[in-house]
Amino acid sequence: MKKKITTALLAIIVTTVAFANTNPILKKVIVKESSISWTGKKVLGQHNGTIDLVSGSLEMEDDKLVGGNFVVDMTTITVTDLKAGEGKEKLEGHLNSPDFFDTANYNEATFTITEVTESATGYNVVGDLTIKGHTESVSVNMVVTENTATTTFNVDRTKYGVRYGSASFFDNLKDNAISDNFELAVNLTF
Repeated sequence: MKKKITTALLAIIVTTVAFANTNPILKKVIVKESSISWTGKKVLGQHNGTIDLVSGSLEMEDDKLVGGNFVVDMTTITVTDLKAGEGKEKLEGHLNSPDFFDTANYNEATFTITEVTESATGYNVVGDLTIKGHTESVSVNMVVTENTATTTFNVDRTKYGVRYGSASFFDNLKDNAISDNFELAVNLTF
């Protein structure tokens, strides 16, 4: 009888530990305190701006990153290096047009973490990035503290059907060529 009780208690403890390890804690991103900045380069310069996060969360297990999901409002693309009346509205309109992100038809972009491994500086994160209806796997390095997560990475826009001004697809662009890659700097607070 004593052996049965000990075995039953051991089974309960093992089940409890296993169950505790399979329930990650969801940390919701505080959208108003988080930011996403972008930089797009061309032969004769670059442009910078911001884009708004709609929602996001990180999944933590034993204080370690294990997953996450984020939604971005593509209609909020803003140019910050130009002033109103000096090309700002024109560039923002072009970025929202079908030449670029076609935000009338694709108003959201998403990033879903699919794999996480620890690194010397934080985490190597692999995730599915969906822009303009195209999904590609991307890898980023992410630093996570008690209440923040940051990463900076490049996105090849041509993989998402954004080919306007790309020397990879069009000849004779010369000084009008736009880099295939744009940079995203993401600062999340949760």
